Amino acid sequence: MAKVVSCKDVGMDCDFVAHGETEQDILEQCADHARTAHNMTEITAEFAEKVRAAIRDEAA
Repeated sequence: MAKVVSCKDVGMDCDFVAHGETEQDILEQCADHARTAHNMTEITAEFAEKVRAAIRDEAA
């Protein structure tokens, strides 16, 4: 089942939504987005865990 998470799910005022088949797909997309859109130079373990906790199964 596909996975999904949005920036809003982790408290950001942003409309970005990541879709992927695995948690790793989502984390990679979110890390790339955080660097380019939010100028985050470092993705901390705490932030990665916050994203991981917000990932959910995508509704069919």
